[in-house]
Amino acid sequence: MSNMEAPANTPVWVNEARCKACDKCVSVCPAGVLAMRQEVTSTLGSMIKVVHPDSCIGCTDCELACPDFAIYVADRKEFKFAKLTDEAKERKERVIKNNYRILDEDEA
Repeated sequence: MSNMEAPANTPVWVNEARCKACDKCVSVCPAGVLAMRQEVTSTLGSMIKVVHPDSCIGCTDCELACPDFAIYVADRKEFKFAKLTDEAKERKERVIKNNYRILDEDEA
């Protein structure tokens, strides 16, 4: 979808200057790659974080759902994406139950 060049070895990345923290990308990610982190300088008090880039399956659902064109997924010709695992599906469900917020075990 994007014509932007991907950072090296990065399946998905965010332009935080464009992101309004609506969490739509988090809600559609089937692999639990994304979550919202607390960010006091953001208007809504949170910001998107790519928490598990190694689990990205390259579906582009997050990129397509973003109303502000703030999230990008690497081109399939340039990056080898992961397969959707049961662990990733379970993580997605835990993120949803946690109101799209970053999970305690992912805080760094």
